[in-house]
Amino acid sequence: MYDSAEERDEMLDSIRDGVRGVVSKFDPDYWLERDDDGKFPHEFHKAMADAGWLGITMPEEYGGAGLGVTEAAIMMHEVASYGGGMAAASTVHINLFGPHPVVVFGTKEQKSEWIPRLVSGQDKVAFGFTEPDAGLNTTRIKTFAEKVPGGYRVNGQKVWTSTGQVANKIMLLTRTTKFEDCKKPTDGITIFYTDLDRKHIDVQRIPKMGRKAVDSNAIFIDDLFIPDEHMIGEEGKGFSYILHSLNPERVLVGVEAVAIGRDALNRAARYARERVVFDRPIGQNQGIQHPLAEKWMYLESAWLMLMKAAELYDAGKSCGAEANAGKFLGARAGYDACLQSVLTHGGFGYAKEYHVERLLREVTVTRIAPVTEQLIQSFIAEKVLDLPKSY
Repeated sequence: MYDSAEERDEMLDSIRDGVRGVVSKFDPDYWLERDDDGKFPHEFHKAMADAGWLGITMPEEYGGAGLGVTEAAIMMHEVASYGGGMAAASTVHINLFGPHPVVVFGTKEQKSEWIPRLVSGQDKVAFGFTEPDAGLNTTRIKTFAEKVPGGYRVNGQKVWTSTGQVANKIMLLTRTTKFEDCKKPTDGITIFYTDLDRKHIDVQRIPKMGRKAVDSNAIFIDDLFIPDEHMIGEEGKGFSYILHSLNPERVLVGVEAVAIGRDALNRAARYARERVVFDRPIGQNQGIQHPLAEKWMYLESAWLMLMKAAELYDAGKSCGAEANAGKFLGARAGYDACLQSVLTHGGFGYAKEYHVERLLREVTVTRIAPVTEQLIQSFIAEKVLDLPKSY
């Protein structure tokens, strides 16, 4: 893609500068207000769309930039670095690889109709994948799409459906063949991209710990009709389609966690330089210095693993171990840095005006989603260390 390392570095620097120019207009107080009122950051979403960043990974022929995971990671690091945390990241993150099944498996007509509207910000899409009784065992979803003339009738429920309060589109993972009737557990799963019809989809917001401005929901689907032309790819092949976006998603979540950790660490270091107790800045004390220095080292190490994973993916090479490890390390390092920042601030770390308590709440989700630490460890044990499968 690039003729030289210098050209690549220039592009990445350009992305950093461009994204920073948009993101820095929304200061930490803006995100504190969104954390208080829970309103979707429409202004931020529009600013990112107007600057063309929502299409960074989308094909150029449909209005995108056609860039890779490395460039998307640089972008999302900047998005999450200036006080917005996962609220800022999730506002645009969902556009990058969530619609990937459409890009890879959609028809020309589907791509022409849907992708430009995502790139421009005209459409917002919710993702109905997870179910309350299935969790990470996607093969056990129960939402069922029954074939009828001209399309499908869908009934079921989903949980942790992001942006359901504001989205007008939904990407929906369903069963079109019941689990017990399939030869393999991964058979019989189909993906649809369709209108979020609120006459047939009841969206109920879930109050949660962080990322309040980007809503998460339980949705209940009752007799939703989806026309044939809104099915992505072949019926029953949907499970394999979603695998294409798993590694990029892990990289981006890990990068966002590192960005939040770096933000928190910078705030802690600044506070430690300025806060004077017993006639000396607290940052002069090794009891303050050493934990912060350690968190910096972990953040940098996680970043290197994540960049390795991104480069492998963009080169078309296997990156499952690196992407999962990067997500694990990034989330842990980001969380630990945020917690240490709160502790460094002492009592003021508990106060909202210093923002670090909010960053701690924001980063916590990266240790849980989109895949748990325990499953990552099981994956590494099985796929890298060749140990027996444990589940």
